[in-house]
Amino acid sequence: MSPYLEVEDLRVSFSTEDGVVQAVDGVSFSVEKGRTLAVVGESGSGKSVTSAAIMGLHSRKQAKITGSIRLDGEELVTADDRRLRELRGKRMAMIFQDPLSSLHPFYRIGNQLVEAIRVHRDVSKSEARARVIDMLRKVGIPNAEHRIDEFPHQLSGGMRQRVMIAMALINDPELIIADEPTTALDVTVQAQILELLGSLQEEFGTAVILITHDLGVVAETADDVAVMYAGRVVERGTVRDIFYRPQMPYTWGLLSSLPRLTDDRTARLAPIPGQPPSLINLPQGCVFQPRCEYWQNVPDDRCKKERPALEEVADGHSIRCFLTDEQRTRFAADRLQRQLERSTPSAGATTGEGA
Repeated sequence: MSPYLEVEDLRVSFSTEDGVVQAVDGVSFSVEKGRTLAVVGESGSGKSVTSAAIMGLHSRKQAKITGSIRLDGEELVTADDRRLRELRGKRMAMIFQDPLSSLHPFYRIGNQLVEAIRVHRDVSKSEARARVIDMLRKVGIPNAEHRIDEFPHQLSGGMRQRVMIAMALINDPELIIADEPTTALDVTVQAQILELLGSLQEEFGTAVILITHDLGVVAETADDVAVMYAGRVVERGTVRDIFYRPQMPYTWGLLSSLPRLTDDRTARLAPIPGQPPSLINLPQGCVFQPRCEYWQNVPDDRCKKERPALEEVADGHSIRCFLTDEQRTRFAADRLQRQLERSTPSAGATTGEGA
């Protein structure tokens, strides 16, 4: 199956008083209908800027965008604003992180959803209202025929997010971008929302891009994963590749900083040392080098001088790293051993000493 969305060598930069911010630097990925691509990384890695570029939400006066974004073969980077407005909501839609700031506080949710339909379809208000009630039911909102006339502040956080999902799906788009859709929700509601997205994707065959920093969500929902750091994709593969065969030191760091139920409750997490670099003043070589504990294993200070290309190490699995295959295998095994040691309860924890 050919990808429904193809992003190739995407670059997004912003001019500021301090210099040029290279927010997205040569990003490439694709997603097919019926599959979910998770884009993960720390805050400031370029995830949301990438998704906004796909949706055509950047001001052309403020952002310089180059590269290619093809939606079902149609180029979006060079498309005019009128065409992008036609595509948004109809062929592609976005679920934002904070529904309270995304929904208009002074309009009833039904009016907002009806408007979303009538912008793209020539239907009467009564037909649109019937469609809205049906969609609210599909996303699990009880008493939809009454809730349709409520204001956003009258709904819980989980209900507002369901309204946002209904708005995204109301015109049957083939691509949905979900930007941190469960961040502000409690764990129970998170699970409900993710289950809902999965069932709706199965029903409509939608391509989904999930922007998140939550690796637990990725493990549960994604088919493929793109790991971003400092505006670049540093590792890309299937969800099994990323969780069971990670090859890039940054991905190892993300996974090591994830708490697990099997961990010794007295053990500390292993965060990645240091801070992400400034996107105005990136390191000359590998952008992760200042935080990487393995760069000295690469001869001739290569990690400080050169930027590694995104190269395939297995079928469909690509990374940016100068370490050899043998080194990556050895270091990955060493990190796994450390992880297992961290997961083993200490004698004190086992016997209840200090309780």
